[in-house]
Amino acid sequence: MKILHVEAGMHLYGGALQVVFLMRGLEAQGIENVLACPSGSAIAVAGADHAEVHAMPMKGDADLGLLGRLRQLIRQTHPDIIHLHSRRGADLWGALAGKLEGIPVVLSRRVDNPEHPLIVKLKYRLYDRVITISDGIRQVLRAEGVPERKLRLVHSSVDTEQYHPDPTQRAWLRQTFHLPDQALTVGMVAQFIPRKGHQTLLEALPAVLAAHPQAHVLLFGQGPEFDRVQSVVQSSALLKAHVQLAGFRNDLHRILPGLDLLVHPAFMEGLGVSLLQAAACGVPIIGGRAGGIPEVVHQGRNGLLMTPGNTTELTQALTQLLASSAERSRMGQAGRELVESTFSIGAMIQGNRRCYEELLTTRHA
Repeated sequence: MKILHVEAGMHLYGGALQVVFLMRGLEAQGIENVLACPSGSAIAVAGADHAEVHAMPMKGDADLGLLGRLRQLIRQTHPDIIHLHSRRGADLWGALAGKLEGIPVVLSRRVDNPEHPLIVKLKYRLYDRVITISDGIRQVLRAEGVPERKLRLVHSSVDTEQYHPDPTQRAWLRQTFHLPDQALTVGMVAQFIPRKGHQTLLEALPAVLAAHPQAHVLLFGQGPEFDRVQSVVQSSALLKAHVQLAGFRNDLHRILPGLDLLVHPAFMEGLGVSLLQAAACGVPIIGGRAGGIPEVVHQGRNGLLMTPGNTTELTQALTQLLASSAERSRMGQAGRELVESTFSIGAMIQGNRRCYEELLTTRHA
């Protein structure tokens, strides 16, 4: 079996990282991988050990030339299946290339934001199977009219060897970010866009800090809302003393085990790789009750859920968990167990492979 993977992301996190995990696992099982990705992308380097890599220009939805480049690659490599892992033009032009060349097409859907009904009606005809990384995304697609027979659920995974509990990182974290020795550290790892809920967290913090003045918040990530959030923090003496915008980091495997708590008050979320990584590190999580988050954060087991945008609920959840190290420890251990049982790389690889084999069997029949 040979799979042509198409990934349009430039950076090696989120979906692109899942593609590397998948190709590595498939290669170990004797399946050939071909990877189409953007020129100069991180996955072009990371995927070279597990796939025949073809870097090419990928300029988004308006890049009609991508259709021709992918058709040429299909004729050159003769894949059995095309697996589209991202949007930004790859989902549309990759699907059309597959249909025109007579190759079955699988799409991985990683986000839960709705699409225009006309787009859904036209675009999803092109896919033979749609793999959703959470049941929340699956329900969105069902509600939009995508046939159930096309939908398959395969959760995203986390590398539990790289991400694991490590109490020794607490001292390193406090030293690196110049935190007091007795600090209770709350982290948020998310792109700075409105739907991630940074504003809700900032509104909740004054009451939380009044109850727990030893709490400090580290915001990791980048995005269009970064400057606005930074301005809000700088305009408040209280927030300025307790909140740091730490930017994008490539050492989360060290940072996460040092946190006391991860917060993710998002309004929309496909699943949340940073949540899986935090759970693997034994960190309790407070998350918005949206998208696939409740599949990672089980209420009262490994964290707490709150209504997106509800400052009062977020304040109560933060105050509750910051007050009890025993509760945080219990939930952290439960999170690690959940990841190992449900979100392993092996389970993700087998789920994708089952989809491939089912599709080829059905097609041959």
